[in-house]
Amino acid sequence: MNMFKKYFRTGVVAAVLASLFSISVLSQATADGINWTSRTSAADNQWNSVAYGNGLFVAVSLDGSGNRIMTSPDGITWTSRTSAANNNWRSVTYGNGLWVAVSETGTNRVMTSPDGINWTSRTAASPNFWQSVTYGDGLFVAVGYTAVMTSADGITWTGRTAAASNQWSSVTYGNGLFVAVSFNGSPNQVMTSPNGITWTSRSSSANNVWRSVAYGNGLFVAVSSSGTGNRVMTSPDGITWTGRTSAADNAWYSVTYGDGLWVAVSQDGTNRVMTSPDGITWTGRTSAADNAWYSVTYGDGLFVAVSNDGTGNRVMTSGVIGLTARTTAAEAARVAAANAEAARVAAANAEAARKAKEQQELREILALIPSIGELTLSLGETTQSLYSTKCVKGKTTKYVQSGAKCPKGYVKKK
Repeated sequence: MNMFKKYFRTGVVAAVLASLFSISVLSQATADGINWTSRTSAADNQWNSVAYGNGLFVAVSLDGSGNRIMTSPDGITWTSRTSAANNNWRSVTYGNGLWVAVSETGTNRVMTSPDGINWTSRTAASPNFWQSVTYGDGLFVAVGYTAVMTSADGITWTGRTAAASNQWSSVTYGNGLFVAVSFNGSPNQVMTSPNGITWTSRSSSANNVWRSVAYGNGLFVAVSSSGTGNRVMTSPDGITWTGRTSAADNAWYSVTYGDGLWVAVSQDGTNRVMTSPDGITWTGRTSAADNAWYSVTYGDGLFVAVSNDGTGNRVMTSGVIGLTARTTAAEAARVAAANAEAARVAAANAEAARKAKEQQELREILALIPSIGELTLSLGETTQSLYSTKCVKGKTTKYVQSGAKCPKGYVKKK
C-alpha cells in the first residue's frame, strides 16, 4: 500500500490508469449511426461516393474544377485533391493497396491512386456509364449501363457480359460472391458471379429502382429509391431475396454495414438516415442536415456520409473518434506511463547512489578514528621526548628543554 501511495504521488499510477481507461474506451466505444454531426466538405461539390481504406476516407464527385476528390484521415477534416480528369466520378473503392474510381463521362473513365492523393487516368474496357466499382477476391469489378468490366490490378480492364441488359447501379462482394443490382429490368434486377466474369440473373424481391447493395455479417442488403413499403431487400446468399419494410418510403441511395449495424441514407424525407441491427427491422434517424445524401461508408469506428447539395455541410459523421486516433491516444498514455516509471526509477537509483556515497564517505571517516588516536598518542610521546626536564608546582607539571631552568615557582624533578 505504501509503495502504491508513493507511486501514485509520482503520477505513475495515474498515467497507467489513464492508459487502461483509454484501452477500455477502445474496447467499449462503438459507432452508433444514430447521432450525426455535420462536417465541412473540402468543396461544395456533388459528392457521389465515399469509401474507406488504409486509414483514409476518400470521396469523389460529379462536378468541380480540379477538386473532384477529397480525402480525410478521420472523416472530419477534409482536403481537396486533383482528380486525373474532370469526369463525372460515380464510385470509388479500395483494394489490394490501390484506390480505384470509375466515371460515366470522359475519355479515360477509370483513375487509380496508391494513396488517395495522386491519381492517374486509366482506360476503361469501354466508354460506358460506369456507376459502381468494388474489390473482392483479388479482383476489381465495375458495373454500368448493360456492362461489366474487371481488372486484377485496376489498370488494365476487360469487358465482361452482364447477365441482362439492365442499368446496373451498384456492385459489392461478400462470402465469395459478387452481387450487383440495377435501376431497371423485370424481374431480373439482381445478378451474381463467383468470379466477376460469368454472371447469372437473379430475381429481386420487387421491381424497384435499386440503388445500392452491400454485404455484412452474413447478409446482402439492397436499398431502393422507389416502391411502397418494400424499399429494402435482403438475401443470405445473394440469390434468394426477401422484401423488407424501410423506416420510410424515402429515396434510399446508399447502404453500408459496420460495427454490428446497417446504415442507409436517402436524398429526401424527414428522417434521411435509417439503421438496423439485422438488415430486417429498420428505424428512422435524423440526419445532420436535410441534404441529398448519396453515399455512406464505415471505417475506423466511424460512419461517414456525403451529399450532393448543402452549403458547407456536405459531410456528416456518426460515432466516436476513429479507432486509429484512439489507439494513438492510448499508446501515448502508455508511453507517458512508461516514461514516468523510467524517470521514477532513474531518480530512485540516483538517490540510492547518493546515499551509498555518503555512507561510504562516513565509513572511511570512521575508519580513520583509531589512526587519529594513535597519532595523538605518538605526538604526545614525541612532545614528551622533546621536553625531557620535568618541573612541578603543586599538582601542576610542566616540561622544559633539557638544561633549561624551571619556571618561577616550579621545582625541577628527576
